[in-house]
Amino acid sequence: MILYVVTPPDLDAWLPSPSVRIAHRRPSAAPPDRLWAAAASVRLGDTRLLGRLIRWRIPGTPATISFDELFRSQPFLALEEGETALVSGLVGRIWTLRRDYPELAGDEDYLRWSESGTAKVMFANWVEPERADGSVLHSETRVTAFGAQGRIGLASVRPMIRGFQQLIWSDAMAVAVRTAERP
Repeated sequence: MILYVVTPPDLDAWLPSPSVRIAHRRPSAAPPDRLWAAAASVRLGDTRLLGRLIRWRIPGTPATISFDELFRSQPFLALEEGETALVSGLVGRIWTLRRDYPELAGDEDYLRWSESGTAKVMFANWVEPERADGSVLHSETRVTAFGAQGRIGLASVRPMIRGFQQLIWSDAMAVAVRTAERP
């Protein structure tokens, strides 16, 4: 038996007081490393509606890109990585379709970001062991807005967030678990 010791990422270090917080967990019979590898391999095109929604919100994003690649490339910035964890962030006017996401040079830029009229978003995905032979895939997204225009912009996309957030669990996480549990 392999003993996995996993420390989940410290999400409060990146975005401690979000206006929006969405968290999902999906258990699996697969060991943590296998579930993480499966999660990293899921492409936007492997999901039903979630992949299309992301491609609509971030024009120019190909269906063939994996979520792992997506969260490591512009407009995202990888903030923290572990053996079975990835925390990424992005900043900008997330309510527009113009790809209005400034490029950040590093995690210090992300931590300092507070430009009025924009938002800061953190995406965290990680796997933890559960029971002797299984694991749990976690996903948490946090958002905070800056200034009156930022709060108005975030309020304009809240219905979409509320309406589609379950797709993280039912589309992407479900594909990862099915892939990890295949013989």
